Amino acid sequence: MIKIFITFVTLTTTCSFAPLQLQAQNQSQSPIPSLKETFKNDFLIGTALNTAQIQEKDPAAAQLIPLQFNAATPENIMKAAIIHPGWDHYNFTLADQLVAYGQKNKIKITAHTLIWHSQLPDFVRSIKSPDSLRQFFTNHISTLASRYDGKVFSWDVVNEALEENGSLRKSIFLQLLGEDYIVEAFRLAQKAAPHTELYYNDYNIEQPKKRAGAVEIIKKIKAAGVRIDGVGIQGHWRASHIPLAEIEQSILDFSALGVKVMFTELDLSVLPNPWDRDNADVSATAGNSTGKDPYPNGLPDSVQNVLTKGYEDLFKLFLKHKDKISRITFWGVNDGQSWLNDFPIRGRTNYPTLFDRAYKAKPAFYAVIATKK
Repeated sequence: MIKIFITFVTLTTTCSFAPLQLQAQNQSQSPIPSLKETFKNDFLIGTALNTAQIQEKDPAAAQLIPLQFNAATPENIMKAAIIHPGWDHYNFTLADQLVAYGQKNKIKITAHTLIWHSQLPDFVRSIKSPDSLRQFFTNHISTLASRYDGKVFSWDVVNEALEENGSLRKSIFLQLLGEDYIVEAFRLAQKAAPHTELYYNDYNIEQPKKRAGAVEIIKKIKAAGVRIDGVGIQGHWRASHIPLAEIEQSILDFSALGVKVMFTELDLSVLPNPWDRDNADVSATAGNSTGKDPYPNGLPDSVQNVLTKGYEDLFKLFLKHKDKISRITFWGVNDGQSWLNDFPIRGRTNYPTLFDRAYKAKPAFYAVIATKK
């Protein structure tokens, strides 16, 4: 990794990068910089946590996470299938452990997520009656939001409710409860969690059509007199095709509505996908193909440089609009944890985060730090 970083600096050297070469060379002897400290006056720096990390079963992660991050989102443990597996059965054990982990390490927790069309328990998928679904909907939101009010910093109340064209996704909630289900979800969450920030979260909402749909959701919630505190742009992009102009416009458009803007699930894929476009729909899959795993043993310098430049460009943009952005959350602590190793083709080796599989800082990490120099 040191050799790769020096190669990148040689190609794009500026005076501000010179100290980082020395840091990279000596990172095994001295502590690396801290993301949360570097950007402490700009925005929160978060990460997604899996169960082993929450339970501190991975010593390297247990040491790294509190040093680098002051915000965290659970990958899966608060999704309905896990936390509410039966009609009258809740499993709070892991979520309670997450809350305790956040309190111990002074990490603000964004609970994720109350209403999402995916990862629903089987009993919900079999519901055909609007009244039954409404009862689940009400009980689920009220129970979880009230239990963790004041214990978590925020909730992703509704997740991924939009199609790519900006229309509402044809989910079970839309089909049985109607288009007002989003406003009602925020109304219930507001009542149950008055001390918790409430967000709408989605992918590709930097793109014009889908962004327009998200804008309408926010306007509709506000027009109903219901509280919404922020919008999360997920940030699942390809390192070689980051839509910077659209991202900047989305920051401006959403902040103009009087809500916080966050980048909530940031990762940059370095692998080709079969659609040649950004897609984070977990239901989308692709079969095996020739060259499906092009970099099983590590990234070539040229691809590492693309990843590094992508993160550098993004953080320059984030800092430009730091008055409008409240949080940047990476979707995974290290490359080995990333969902992109299995999406959309299973068994691939992806490198989308700032830390490699051994939790060592990558060139992209130092480029992100350098945006503050």
